[in-house]
Amino acid sequence: MPTYETMPFHLRTERLILRPWAETDAEEFSALLSERGKGTPAAERIRKSITELLTATQSTGIALLPVQRRDEGDFIGYCGLIIGRSTLEEPEIAYELFQRVHGRGYATEAAAAVLEAAAATGRKRLWSTVGTWNTPSLRVLEKLGFERDHISTEDSGEVAWLTRSLP
Repeated sequence: MPTYETMPFHLRTERLILRPWAETDAEEFSALLSERGKGTPAAERIRKSITELLTATQSTGIALLPVQRRDEGDFIGYCGLIIGRSTLEEPEIAYELFQRVHGRGYATEAAAAVLEAAAATGRKRLWSTVGTWNTPSLRVLEKLGFERDHISTEDSGEVAWLTRSLP
Protein backbone atom coordinates (compact mmCIF):
# COMPACT_ATOMS: atom_id res chain seq x y z
CA MET A 1 0.00 0.00 0.00
CA PRO A 2 1.45 3.39 -0.96
CA THR A 3 2.15 5.91 1.76
CA TYR A 4 0.85 9.42 1.44
CA GLU A 5 2.00 12.74 2.76
CA THR A 6 -0.15 14.27 5.49
CA MET A 7 -2.63 16.76 4.09
CA PRO A 8 -2.00 20.40 5.08
CA PHE A 9 -4.51 21.33 7.80
CA HIS A 10 -4.25 25.11 7.39
CA LEU A 11 -5.41 26.34 3.99
CA ARG A 12 -5.93 29.94 2.88
CA THR A 13 -7.72 31.21 -0.18
CA GLU A 14 -8.52 34.71 -1.32
CA ARG A 15 -11.61 34.88 0.94
CA LEU A 16 -11.43 31.84 3.22
CA ILE A 17 -9.43 30.10 5.93
CA LEU A 18 -9.68 26.33 6.46
CA ARG A 19 -8.21 25.22 9.78
CA PRO A 20 -8.37 22.40 12.35
CA TRP A 21 -11.45 22.02 14.55
CA ALA A 22 -11.65 23.63 17.97
CA GLU A 23 -14.13 22.85 20.73
CA THR A 24 -15.41 26.42 20.30
CA ASP A 25 -16.79 25.38 16.88
CA ALA A 26 -19.40 23.10 18.52
CA GLU A 27 -22.26 25.61 18.66
CA GLU A 28 -21.87 26.76 15.03
CA PHE A 29 -21.33 23.17 13.81
CA SER A 30 -24.56 22.15 15.58
CA ALA A 31 -26.43 25.08 13.96
CA LEU A 32 -25.10 24.05 10.52
CA LEU A 33 -26.21 20.44 10.97
CA SER A 34 -29.65 21.61 12.12
CA GLU A 35 -30.17 23.14 8.65
CA ARG A 36 -30.56 19.57 7.37
CA GLY A 37 -34.04 19.68 8.93
CA LYS A 38 -33.58 16.76 11.31
CA GLY A 39 -33.39 18.73 14.55
CA THR A 40 -30.45 20.32 16.36
CA PRO A 41 -27.79 17.89 17.57
CA ALA A 42 -26.94 18.16 21.27
CA ALA A 43 -23.83 20.22 22.02
CA GLU A 44 -22.28 17.25 23.84
CA ARG A 45 -22.73 15.05 20.75
CA ILE A 46 -21.12 17.72 18.57
CA ARG A 47 -18.14 18.09 20.94
CA LYS A 48 -17.72 14.30 20.75
CA SER A 49 -17.90 14.51 16.92
CA ILE A 50 -15.18 17.18 16.90
CA THR A 51 -12.97 14.97 19.08
CA GLU A 52 -13.62 12.04 16.72
CA LEU A 53 -12.76 14.18 13.67
CA LEU A 54 -9.48 15.30 15.28
CA THR A 55 -8.61 11.71 16.24
CA ALA A 56 -9.37 10.46 12.71
CA THR A 57 -7.16 13.21 11.28
CA GLN A 58 -4.23 12.04 13.40
CA SER A 59 -4.60 8.43 12.25
CA THR A 60 -5.45 9.06 8.56
CA GLY A 61 -3.52 12.24 7.69
CA ILE A 62 -6.63 13.68 5.98
CA ALA A 63 -9.11 16.12 7.46
CA LEU A 64 -12.52 17.69 7.28
CA LEU A 65 -11.81 21.34 8.14
CA PRO A 66 -13.97 24.21 9.37
CA VAL A 67 -14.32 27.03 6.84
CA GLN A 68 -14.36 30.63 7.96
CA ARG A 69 -14.44 33.86 6.00
CA ARG A 70 -11.19 35.80 6.27
CA ASP A 71 -12.70 39.29 6.56
CA GLU A 72 -15.68 38.43 8.79
CA GLY A 73 -13.91 35.68 10.74
CA ASP A 74 -17.17 33.72 10.97
CA PHE A 75 -17.61 29.94 10.72
CA ILE A 76 -19.60 29.21 7.53
CA GLY A 77 -19.26 25.43 7.21
CA TYR A 78 -16.73 22.70 6.55
CA CYS A 79 -14.79 21.22 3.64
CA GLY A 80 -12.20 18.51 3.43
CA LEU A 81 -11.40 14.87 2.84
CA ILE A 82 -13.14 11.94 4.49
CA ILE A 83 -13.13 8.19 4.00
CA GLY A 84 -16.95 8.23 3.84
CA ARG A 85 -18.17 5.69 1.27
CA SER A 86 -14.67 5.44 -0.21
CA THR A 87 -11.12 4.56 0.97
CA LEU A 88 -8.11 6.26 2.51
CA GLU A 89 -6.26 5.79 -0.81
CA GLU A 90 -9.07 7.50 -2.74
CA PRO A 91 -10.97 9.58 -0.18
CA GLU A 92 -14.09 11.63 -0.70
CA ILE A 93 -14.20 15.40 -0.79
CA ALA A 94 -17.04 16.68 1.40
CA TYR A 95 -18.43 20.13 2.11
CA GLU A 96 -21.44 21.76 3.70
CA LEU A 97 -22.05 25.47 4.17
CA PHE A 98 -24.71 27.52 5.89
CA GLN A 99 -27.61 28.31 3.53
CA ARG A 100 -27.10 32.03 4.19
CA VAL A 101 -23.77 31.91 2.29
CA HIS A 102 -24.89 29.70 -0.62
CA GLY A 103 -24.46 31.04 -4.15
CA ARG A 104 -21.31 33.08 -3.47
CA GLY A 105 -18.67 30.62 -4.69
CA TYR A 106 -17.40 29.74 -1.22
CA ALA A 107 -17.90 25.97 -1.65
CA THR A 108 -16.03 26.00 -4.96
CA GLU A 109 -13.23 28.12 -3.48
CA ALA A 110 -12.84 25.92 -0.39
CA ALA A 111 -13.06 22.67 -2.39
CA ALA A 112 -10.45 23.90 -4.89
CA ALA A 113 -8.04 24.48 -1.97
CA VAL A 114 -8.80 20.98 -0.64
CA LEU A 115 -8.19 19.47 -4.12
CA GLU A 116 -4.76 21.11 -4.16
CA ALA A 117 -4.05 19.83 -0.64
CA ALA A 118 -5.15 16.32 -1.69
CA ALA A 119 -2.86 16.38 -4.71
CA ALA A 120 0.04 17.39 -2.40
CA THR A 121 -0.46 14.13 -0.46
CA GLY A 122 0.44 12.10 -3.55
CA ARG A 123 -3.05 10.69 -4.10
CA LYS A 124 -4.15 10.03 -7.67
CA ARG A 125 -7.94 10.22 -7.41
CA LEU A 126 -10.77 11.60 -5.27
CA TRP A 127 -14.44 10.70 -5.04
CA SER A 128 -17.53 12.59 -4.05
CA THR A 129 -21.00 11.24 -3.31
CA VAL A 130 -23.94 13.62 -3.55
CA GLY A 131 -27.70 13.19 -3.58
CA THR A 132 -28.89 13.52 -7.18
CA TRP A 133 -31.40 16.16 -5.97
CA ASN A 134 -28.51 18.42 -4.80
CA THR A 135 -28.01 20.47 -7.97
CA PRO A 136 -25.86 23.21 -6.34
CA SER A 137 -23.35 20.63 -4.98
CA LEU A 138 -23.26 18.83 -8.31
CA ARG A 139 -22.50 22.18 -10.02
CA VAL A 140 -19.59 22.82 -7.62
CA LEU A 141 -18.12 19.39 -8.41
CA GLU A 142 -18.58 19.92 -12.14
CA LYS A 143 -16.69 23.25 -11.93
CA LEU A 144 -13.86 21.39 -10.17
CA GLY A 145 -13.57 18.78 -12.92
CA PHE A 146 -15.39 15.88 -11.25
CA GLU A 147 -17.16 13.47 -13.60
CA ARG A 148 -20.08 11.18 -12.90
CA ASP A 149 -19.06 7.56 -12.41
CA HIS A 150 -22.33 5.88 -11.39
CA ILE A 151 -25.56 6.22 -9.40
CA SER A 152 -26.50 4.12 -6.39
CA THR A 153 -29.79 3.92 -4.52
CA GLU A 154 -29.70 4.29 -0.74
CA ASP A 155 -32.33 4.78 1.96
CA SER A 156 -31.95 8.55 1.46
CA GLY A 157 -32.56 8.27 -2.30
CA GLU A 158 -30.34 8.30 -5.38
CA VAL A 159 -26.66 9.11 -4.85
CA ALA A 160 -24.35 10.26 -7.63
CA TRP A 161 -20.77 9.00 -7.37
CA LEU A 162 -18.31 11.38 -9.02
CA THR A 163 -14.57 11.08 -9.41
CA ARG A 164 -11.64 13.27 -10.34
CA SER A 165 -8.04 12.40 -11.12
CA LEU A 166 -5.29 14.36 -9.37
CA PRO A 167 -3.45 16.63 -9.76
